[in-house]
Amino acid sequence: MMMTNLKTRVTMDAGLLAIVFALVGGGFGGRTLLLGVLAGGAIAVADFWWLSASVSGATDEPNTFAWMATAGFRLAGVAVAVAALFLTGWFHPVGLVIGLSVLPCALVARGLRLAREGT
Repeated sequence: MMMTNLKTRVTMDAGLLAIVFALVGGGFGGRTLLLGVLAGGAIAVADFWWLSASVSGATDEPNTFAWMATAGFRLAGVAVAVAALFLTGWFHPVGLVIGLSVLPCALVARGLRLAREGT
């Protein structure tokens, strides 16, 4: 499976899972929980896109310092985005955590499905 195909499928899986969790969470916790799950899912998917772009652009001998600096900037960007959302008060912290955890679930599920298919 090509990287773009995997990225598309994981993005779709994570997006659908985030929407389902947001709707269920919105029914229980209201607007702030719904917005928190959606915002966390969007941050997680954007972080995944950034990571997959840097992986697909890697050469045979990547520059270790450049890779570490890029990873640090990526994680700092996620931290700043989550902190900014916390400070607004419009997004529930539990919703943000649920939204951020959607991507690893989708990625593991897709990987297990590919392993079972033998691709």
